[in-house]
Amino acid sequence: MLGRDGRERTGERVSGVVHAEGLVKTFGSVKALDGVDLDVPEGTVLGLLGPNGAGKTTAVQCLTTLLRPDAGTATVAGFDVVERPHDVRRVIGLSGQFAAVDEYLTGRENLEMVGRLYQLRAGPAKARAAELLEQFHLAGAADRTAKTYSGGMRRRLDLAAALVVKPPVMFMDEPTTGLDPTNRQELWDVIQDLVAGGTTMLLTTQYLEEADHLAHDICVIDHGRVIARGTSDELKAQIGGERVELVVHDPARMEEAAEVLSRVAVPEAGEDAVTREAHTRGLTVPVRGGAGLLVEVIRELDTRDIAIDDIGLRRPTLDDVFISLTGHVAEGDAVEGDGDDAGGNDAGGDAGAGEGGANGKEQTA
Repeated sequence: MLGRDGRERTGERVSGVVHAEGLVKTFGSVKALDGVDLDVPEGTVLGLLGPNGAGKTTAVQCLTTLLRPDAGTATVAGFDVVERPHDVRRVIGLSGQFAAVDEYLTGRENLEMVGRLYQLRAGPAKARAAELLEQFHLAGAADRTAKTYSGGMRRRLDLAAALVVKPPVMFMDEPTTGLDPTNRQELWDVIQDLVAGGTTMLLTTQYLEEADHLAHDICVIDHGRVIARGTSDELKAQIGGERVELVVHDPARMEEAAEVLSRVAVPEAGEDAVTREAHTRGLTVPVRGGAGLLVEVIRELDTRDIAIDDIGLRRPTLDDVFISLTGHVAEGDAVEGDGDDAGGNDAGGDAGAGEGGANGKEQTA
């Protein structure tokens, strides 16, 4: 079987550029990571998907040497993250959840400063800053202070800073959180260009569409454990079937329409197989039978004189996968006290400035 990257997928496991086995990290009584295994082949994107508090940020911080795991092993580009943290930092870039830029410096000054921290000479640092400002469509605002930038501009500047020395391995922790659709699409384009150029990437996200769009493989993580892994298509195939979705014209007739749908639901969906969204008047049910079954549903609704505004048949989405695996939706479902907060979400912007990270400090946790 071939993955989205065109590589043959077999039962034999080969360690990737980023590789972790049995990672454990505990904060007090909270086990933020509970035996996490990850593998990212060269030149691919692994999407680490899960709700707030699932342990995604803690995993990234362990892999980028910002936190020391309590148990397990991890390597990046062949370097052990505990035994050789300096070497790890030399080959990675990190864009954290929050833009790590100096608000009182201009965009150009921010990038030149990071270049000098990476021990580039003044000339090459200026040249690289100018190149990145053009690449990230920030040249027109290059000499404005970063505090005047929009949220999307700051995220682009933060990502540019992580790429000053063209690292072969990138970690991006929820890079598009809070961005509008236009800025999100622009960042997606940048990420795809990086991977096309050979960059290996681990990307954490709450957005199922983002994982579907960017990731070659996906790991679903919840409560510090990987609960599923595979390509997007493989994960969707796990729950099988199709979905009938419809919008009832009269909200007072929703329960009648739900009764019709419940009769065609797959048996394994249980007694209450119909999902209701009162604010949109929408109903969804897992089915098998294709277009013929859809016609049957339409006829039954028409017989009962239940007017509908929309109806359709679709394949499962990653939303369906996540709900099936965890019993709740992926976006915005916070778990209070998990390691994503305990570990410090704002711990890093760009890992690896020379020996000690972009802030010039030793970060060996």
